[in-house]
This record gives sequence, C-alpha cells and structure tokens, in this order.
Amino acid sequence: MRRLFVAATVAIAVAAPAAIAADNWPSRPLRVLVPSAAGGAGDIVARAIGQKLTEAWGQQVIVDNRNGIVGAEIAAHSAPDGYTIMFSTSALSIRESVYRKLPFNTLRDFIPVGQVVSQSNVLVAHPGVPVKSVQELVAYAKARPGTLNYGSSGNASSNHLAGELFKLLAKVDIVHVPYKGLPQAVTDLLGGRVQVVFGSPASTLPSTRDGKLRLLAVTTPKRSPALPDTPTIAESGVPGYEFTGWIGVLVPIGTPRDIVVKLSREVARVVQLPDVKQRLAADATEAVGSTPEEFTVFLKAEIARWTKVARAANIQVD
Repeated sequence: MRRLFVAATVAIAVAAPAAIAADNWPSRPLRVLVPSAAGGAGDIVARAIGQKLTEAWGQQVIVDNRNGIVGAEIAAHSAPDGYTIMFSTSALSIRESVYRKLPFNTLRDFIPVGQVVSQSNVLVAHPGVPVKSVQELVAYAKARPGTLNYGSSGNASSNHLAGELFKLLAKVDIVHVPYKGLPQAVTDLLGGRVQVVFGSPASTLPSTRDGKLRLLAVTTPKRSPALPDTPTIAESGVPGYEFTGWIGVLVPIGTPRDIVVKLSREVARVVQLPDVKQRLAADATEAVGSTPEEFTVFLKAEIARWTKVARAANIQVD
C-alpha cells in the first residue's frame, strides 16, 4: 500500500504542473506562427483572429510571419505549452503531398486544433487572351497546346497544384511559370507575360473590377456567396474540378488536451462574430470553426487527395 501511495503521489506531482498550466492558460503573450508572407490570406486571417483573442484573453497575440517550410518546422519543434500556435494555409497539406523530405510530419508532429475558414480561389486571365469563360479558355488552350502560361507563387504551392488539377481534368497543355510569391505572378499577369493565374481573391479581384484582369470562375465546388454571379470551374465545362483553400490552426504534438479544446472553442467563437465574418466575406472567405476531430479527418483527406494529384502530374520536390 505504501508503494502504491508513493507512486500515486509522484504521478500527481508530475501531472500537476501541466494541469496548473492548462488551468491558467494563457497567462502570457502567445506567438502565432504564419508560414507565409505578410499580406497573404493566412496572415490576414491570423491577424483578424489574433486581435479578437487578445481582447478576450487580455494577452497579446504576436503574429510571426516565416517562410513556409521554415515556419512550420519552427512551430513543430516549439514547446508544447500552448504558447506557440500555427495558422497554416492549404499549402501545408500540399507540401506533405509533393516533398520527398520535410523537416516535420504534419500528422505526426502537430495536433490539429480546427479549420478556421474555407476560401474560394479564382481563375483570372489577362484581357489580351480572347476568352470570356472557362469553356472558351479550354477550347483556346486545346487549339494552341503549350502556348499559354499560368503563373503561381512557386513550385508545389497551392495555386501550382490548382493549375495542375485543371490541366489534368480539362486535358489541356498550359505551361507552369513559378514565382517567389503570388504578388509577382499577378504583376506579370497584369503585364501579359503570363496569361492565367489561379489566385486568391485578395490578390486578384481589385484588378478584375477595373478591367485589368478578367474573372472567369471560382475554384470551389459551389459558387461563392461573395461572388454569386461567377460560375465554378466545375459547372463551366470541367466536371469534378475542386480546389478549396483553407486556413487552420495547429499546435505542437504534446500540447495538453484541455488547452487544445479551449483554443479550438475560442477560435470557433471568434470566427463567427459578425464583424469578423463580414471582413472575411470581402475576400470570398467563409467561416468554419471545426473541432479538433473534424479538422484531423479533413487534413488526412486533403493530404491523400493532393498526393493523388501530385502523382498524376508527376510533381515531386526533393
């Protein structure tokens, strides 16, 4: 009995600091790692949510933008104490699908906290290309194989894979031109050096409104509430096409369960606030706020789906 009592006392003593930390969390500033450039979709959403978390908890939420893989690696290897949080875009699941080696494993090194939003990307073309619909774009590309270019934010980026999926399903030969970021790709699209981009609404819609670019379709399976008159690629002659961007929250493996649950519930609450939803809607972004369990299932499905696309398109990065 004495041995059992001592063992139980030791176990309680070991568990107590984690329990106390979870009960008091957060008691100091939090760092939100965003593995993408400032001004991008992940950054915009992280800052909007972070401001509300600061107000709710009375602790500063500091957004830290890092290079994609580097940022995710830092997050994966951070202390699992709830004070390092990662807001990642769908690029996370795509990198897991196309890179031979990564300094982290998404499903092994992270705990999915929740999907924050889903986002419709858009297919835009330079007005010098004589097409006004996806059907016309497909016909134009088939008549001129290898002559159209589409720009992306880099090899193995989300808009790269969005373009490759389009090529596979539409059976067209258009050439991928990678850039260091989507802003550079859009700049060259405006200049006519590339003809098509599968990009974020925030980066492209302003130029469609003043006629500098032509909006052809949205990439989601259903029309975007923010762009109700814009057809989907699937309904425009490429059945089965779907690319839905997303932003989700993850924390390092080992983070206490009650912190994960508390963070998930708070993010889900914040993203449904009317002013936050209104701000997101301007960029064709919809609030989700899923549970850790739902996001885990979703993330596994995303990795499996993009792995198939990457293999079919023969995309692999060392």
